[in-house]
Amino acid sequence: MRASVRCVLRRIAPLLAVAAICLVVVAPVFAQGGPQPPEGFVPVTEVPASEQLPAAPLVMGAYAFVWVVLVVYLWSIARRLTKVQAEIDRLVSRLDKGA
Repeated sequence: MRASVRCVLRRIAPLLAVAAICLVVVAPVFAQGGPQPPEGFVPVTEVPASEQLPAAPLVMGAYAFVWVVLVVYLWSIARRLTKVQAEIDRLVSRLDKGA
């Protein structure tokens, strides 16, 4: 019974040590609170329409760009894999003929 308790404690001790270290490192970050605005900072409540950027088209454009790049990349990988598979098939048939 004591051996199993020791075995469990040996396994848990490193986890507890890591948790304690994380707590010591992270606690000061939460104790500081959020960043304080600089002195004389006045938040803008109303922005003129000429200075507003529409976020939706920019975000949609960024997502579209990423998807296009991803599809082109996957297509190029598939094309190269097809070429490699054809080469492997050609070599296998060549080996079968030679053997």
